[in-house]
Amino acid sequence: MRAALAICAALFCSAATTPVPSTDVTVEVTGMRSTKGYIQACLTPNPAHFPDCRNDPAARRLTVPATAAELRFPTVAPGRYAIALLHDENGNGKADMTLMIPREGFGFSRNAAVRFGPPKFGSAAFTVPGAGAAEAIRMRYLL
Repeated sequence: MRAALAICAALFCSAATTPVPSTDVTVEVTGMRSTKGYIQACLTPNPAHFPDCRNDPAARRLTVPATAAELRFPTVAPGRYAIALLHDENGNGKADMTLMIPREGFGFSRNAAVRFGPPKFGSAAFTVPGAGAAEAIRMRYLL
């Protein structure tokens, strides 16, 4: 009886301490027109909150100097995600517009096409397996 209890306790304890698998998502940023300001990045699994990630508790955000050519989202659980980037050249924390046209650079995972607005989540979505993921995102500028 004691042996059975010991085995059950060992199984329960090992199951309770098994970590949720996670990995890093690395993003290579190309096509930057300057190293001024910051790159703001958002990684989300939620189509309803793409691309701005506002009010998305599951979103992961990064802000790094525009001199960085690579971004890293650590400990991301496997799943389907999309990434949006903004080159905030003047460092004011928002996307500046002129007549509804972005004045600063932007980019999306899978280099999803932009037609009359940002791409849909499905166009930018990629899968993060248990072994890590890497995306190369080209920054685009319209003005």
